[in-house]
Amino acid sequence: MKEWWLHVGLLCVPLIAVYLHIPPPQLSPTLKTWSSSGSLFRYKGHKIFYKDSAGAVGSTDVVILLHGFPTSSYDWYKIWEPLSQRFNRVIALDYLGFGFSDKPRHHRYSIFEQASIVEALVSHLGLRHQRVNLLAHDYGDTVALELLYRRDNNRTGHLTINSLCLSNGGLFPETTYPRFLQKLLKDSGFLSSVFTRLINFMLFSRGIGEVFGPYTQPTEAELWDMWIGIRFNDGNLVMDSILQYINQRLKHRERWVGTLTSTFIPLHMIYGPLDPVNPHPQFIRLYQKLVKRSTVSVLDEHISHYPQLEDPTGFLNSYLNFINSF
Repeated sequence: MKEWWLHVGLLCVPLIAVYLHIPPPQLSPTLKTWSSSGSLFRYKGHKIFYKDSAGAVGSTDVVILLHGFPTSSYDWYKIWEPLSQRFNRVIALDYLGFGFSDKPRHHRYSIFEQASIVEALVSHLGLRHQRVNLLAHDYGDTVALELLYRRDNNRTGHLTINSLCLSNGGLFPETTYPRFLQKLLKDSGFLSSVFTRLINFMLFSRGIGEVFGPYTQPTEAELWDMWIGIRFNDGNLVMDSILQYINQRLKHRERWVGTLTSTFIPLHMIYGPLDPVNPHPQFIRLYQKLVKRSTVSVLDEHISHYPQLEDPTGFLNSYLNFINSF
């Protein structure tokens, strides 16, 4: 009996070793197109991917899109062309550790650094003196709030914000409920490096499906595109480090919520109410209580955490109504 278990163990070792080093899947044609239409710039030695499209003739308005965790700028592909018909320039980036950007191991990822990367991109594109509109989702909401804090407190002067639109982000730690896998990865210490290697497409697709509405689930191809974006440059191996942003939100709540409640720039919230991460009605009630100057668009009741993907028409209409209101 012992000898039988020994043989099984010896057989499993190379199988596990192979499994933990599975190469990332190949880019789909849609991701290849997205990647080839973008560019790279360097931030402190790291390559950062961004996409900058010229849009509406006669407009001088610029919009910068800030994506969420754990995906990438590709989250905006469904509304990219319609935005280009309204704005002179539509810009998005993959933060460090995301999408087609570099994903250094043993790196202390932080919201502060990601905000500095956005500022560096603005300078790189020659837009330091241009008023820009920020459209953010999830993780990007907190990046936007750090940029807003710096703008309102004259900390850097690299970004002149004209307006800010947020969507389904964990702005308030007291109304945010991270998924089990997120909590496991951010709090497991040295075991996190093992867990990140064990995440596969099946686990990812099941987890991401839980934050989409039952009638707005991503297709198999869309799930693969999200997963490929994570696996590119072994991004799955840095997810535990990036997830420390949840702890940063708690630690710096006064800084980020404070600037949100005190700013005088135009604010808007687009909210998918079926979101299990920021559940209805607790989240939106607290937002409306604290952020009195903001307008709010609550989408249909079946829309969840990824409103720009689940209801691109409703999301776009809500955003353009906001932009055209001032």
